[in-house]
Amino acid sequence: MPNAKILVVDDEAYIVELVKFNLEKEGYEVVVAHDGLKALDMVREELPDLIILDIMIPRMDGLEVCRLLKQDQAYKAIPIIMLTAKGEEFDTILGLEMGADDYIKKPFSPREMLARVNARLRALRILRAEKAVGQKICVFKELIVVPEKYEVFLGEKKLELTPKEFELLTLMLSNPGKVYTREALLAKVWGYEFSGDTRTVDVHIRHLRQKLSDDFSYPDYIETVRGVGYRFAEE
Repeated sequence: MPNAKILVVDDEAYIVELVKFNLEKEGYEVVVAHDGLKALDMVREELPDLIILDIMIPRMDGLEVCRLLKQDQAYKAIPIIMLTAKGEEFDTILGLEMGADDYIKKPFSPREMLARVNARLRALRILRAEKAVGQKICVFKELIVVPEKYEVFLGEKKLELTPKEFELLTLMLSNPGKVYTREALLAKVWGYEFSGDTRTVDVHIRHLRQKLSDDFSYPDYIETVRGVGYRFAEE
C-alpha cells in the first residue's frame, strides 16, 4: 500500500524514532502522538491508514483509545496494532476484546513490526478494493486482479492484457512459487489441441512481464526457472 499514512502512538521517544525510521525507510508516511488524547486528535485530523498504539501512554491509555475508535463508525475500519511492554496474556486478550487487530510485544524487531504492518495494510487494501469493485479479487503487492471482470491493475493503473496473458497470469498467481513447465502452460492455457511450440509461451511471458514491470518497486512478478519453465514469485 504505497504512501500509506501510519500513526505511531507512544510516549517513549526512542521507540517512536525506531518505528518511524523503519516505516519511513519502507516509504510510509508517519505521524506521531505521545499520549491518548493527542492520538484521538491526530486520527480525526490525519485519517491514518493504520495505527501503532502503545497500551501504557499518558492522559488516556491505549486500550481506551482503541475502544473509542472501534466504536466510531468513521474510524472503526482503521487497523490498530497494539504495543505492550508487559507481554501479559491479560493485556493481549483485553486489547483484542477492545477491537485491536494485532499486537506486538516489546521488545520487538523492526523486521517483525514491518511484517505485521504490511500484512494489516495488505488486508485493508483487499477489503477496500473488493468494496470498490463489488467482487472478490486477488492482490499481490501492487498487483490487483479481478477475475470475474478480466481486469488487472498495477497500483492505480489498469493494464491491457490479451486473453492468453490474463490466463497465464491468473494461473500462476493462483499458485505462487509453483513451477510450471512450458508444456504445462501450453496444455492449461492453450489446450492440448494447440499445434504450436513452446516458444509461444516465451513470447507471451515476455509481453506479460513488460506490462507488469512499469516503474514499481516489485517488477519481478514472474520468475524464470532455468531449464524448467516459469513461476509466479512468492511473497
